[in-house]
Amino acid sequence: MATIDLGKIKQVFRGTYNNATAYAVDDLVVFTDTGITSTYICTTASTGNNPSSGGTAHANWAYVAKGVADPIPSQSGNAGKVLKTDGSSLSFDDADAGLQSMNVYSTAGSHTWTKPTGIKKIKVYVTGAGGGGMSGPTNDNNGSCGGAGGTAIKIIDVTSISSVAVTVGAGGAGLASNTGSARNGNAGGASSFGSHCSAGGGGFGRSGSDNSYGGEGGIGVGGDLNLRGTCGHIGGTDGSSNPNPPVPQPPGSFWGGGGRMGKTDAGLSNTNCNGFHGGAGGMQTEGDAAGDGGPGIVVVENYK
Repeated sequence: MATIDLGKIKQVFRGTYNNATAYAVDDLVVFTDTGITSTYICTTASTGNNPSSGGTAHANWAYVAKGVADPIPSQSGNAGKVLKTDGSSLSFDDADAGLQSMNVYSTAGSHTWTKPTGIKKIKVYVTGAGGGGMSGPTNDNNGSCGGAGGTAIKIIDVTSISSVAVTVGAGGAGLASNTGSARNGNAGGASSFGSHCSAGGGGFGRSGSDNSYGGEGGIGVGGDLNLRGTCGHIGGTDGSSNPNPPVPQPPGSFWGGGGRMGKTDAGLSNTNCNGFHGGAGGMQTEGDAAGDGGPGIVVVENYK
């Protein structure tokens, strides 16, 4: 009886491709090309011919199942980090993202913010100093409060920034006026965070027999949010040493803290009437020393 050679009746898996092995038609191998592992079938007997190169199959081979590049980047050196996507690719980043630390500059004058290691963005609060108050020059003249400093709030990408100059404004000095003529307190100084944003100081209080007004509130400039400080106010007069009608507390800034108000013989020095950071100086009646405005303040929140 004649013998009929049917050849292979099924494909034969030969494992990982070996360049020294002779492969026959219908042999299956696994081979990694440019970092991508795929399965191939031999279509023509072959020895020493890699199944593919640069993603293109050799003439003696054909793809059975073509692999794809692993979308996850190498984990080497990325211990403790998390995987994130930008919408098209994956990468590792720090797991401890969010607020890391805070810098507070509360003394009037010049300072420098230096970026902590790993910080990528910051949120800055810049507040100008408060204006000084004024005393009523005589028993029947009203005093006036200074205005509060303005505030600018801004988020800044500091990826390419290493340091920024910081300026904190000085509080406006409060004055006593007991000569019967109109005199002014002193405006609060402006605060700034480099050229990124700034905030004006509060205006001075003015007192006089016929011309009194509270200080104007400062305003933030260049921030994502710019706030105006509350304007000051004046006291009433009734021929005695009490403000009449009663008036509100001297204005505070974004951080609060306006100064106190007083009247003669109340035992209050101008220190008692000083404002907190950015807060206005309070007034007193009958020529007693009025309060100083509070110095400005710059607060930097550091984020990864």
